[in-house]
Amino acid sequence: MKYQTRKKALILLADGTIFYGKAIGKEGSAFGEVCFNTGMTGYQEVFTDPSYFGQLMVTTNAHIGNYGVNDNEVESDSIKIAGLICKNFSYNYSREDADGSLEEFFEKNNLFAISDVDTRALVSYIRDNGAMNAVISTEVDNIDGLKEQLANIPNMEGLELASNVSTKEPYFFGNENATYKIAALDIGIKKNILRNLAKRDAYIKVYPYNASFEDMSAWNPDGYFLSNGPGDPEPLVEAQALAKEIIKRDLPLFGICLGHQVIALANGVSTYKMHNGHRGINHPVKNLETGKGEITSQNHGFAVNKEEAEAHDDLKVTHMHLNDNTVAGLAMKSKNCFSVQFHPEASPGPHDSTYLFDQFIENIKSK
Repeated sequence: MKYQTRKKALILLADGTIFYGKAIGKEGSAFGEVCFNTGMTGYQEVFTDPSYFGQLMVTTNAHIGNYGVNDNEVESDSIKIAGLICKNFSYNYSREDADGSLEEFFEKNNLFAISDVDTRALVSYIRDNGAMNAVISTEVDNIDGLKEQLANIPNMEGLELASNVSTKEPYFFGNENATYKIAALDIGIKKNILRNLAKRDAYIKVYPYNASFEDMSAWNPDGYFLSNGPGDPEPLVEAQALAKEIIKRDLPLFGICLGHQVIALANGVSTYKMHNGHRGINHPVKNLETGKGEITSQNHGFAVNKEEAEAHDDLKVTHMHLNDNTVAGLAMKSKNCFSVQFHPEASPGPHDSTYLFDQFIENIKSK
């Protein structure tokens, strides 16, 4: 059995703290910022989400891999996490419509992962001490060497990662005879965002992360969309310039996650790196416009400065995260522009926030 021959592995955090486990498949090392996701299901969607690029993912659910993988449940063309850390890894799966095991999926994507880790202790440590760089490795006797390599890994703050996951060339999605044309900036876009727009009678043209307003407006779209994505929003100066041009012309604009942060920066509102971010499928958000609560899926390590947003003459905070009162949504008072920090396309069970796509289409209709 594989569990009898698996090699000992470790997690070395940037502050020198070490946790131990066992390699799931291949041997080696993987570097990145360690973070945790509290979702009970949806591991395949999480692992393929471009917003997680460069991060070592700790899953708080005790069992990972037990329902295998399905080819239709990916958010991008490959695994985007830098590595996986979990408690119990299932080499076997029991789901009838699975297309294979998670182990095979990891092998295909050349992902290094470790299990048999005390994830409760690790997550508790991250919650207390904040997200930080780390390495997972089977080189358990080379601590000093790993520390030296880890010291050279750049911090997430100030790091531009969108270019690593964005499309290289523009492409189309949906029915070309659809009623609406939407130009989407890919700074880490998820496939289900495109599906949600397409099923609302939209034809989408997806552009690379550094596309200009001239590039996108040449297609004469009815609306513009700024996607989710990884890394710090501040270095995305081209995306911010694009957002400013769209806003200046009062064209319909919708942003999700990283796109939401870019819209804030385009309005002169700053962003900051959070202590450990929001990553899970049950985050409570209050819609300040309706007074209703929404159960949302979230994945971000940066947030918009609340005080600056509330003091801005032309911005209003539309959604608040109820766990820590961080900004979860913005709208411009005088422009056709709004954004949210969470993922309305994720629908991990609740569909509380899918109305936002309808709102975007309505904004396009009324322009």
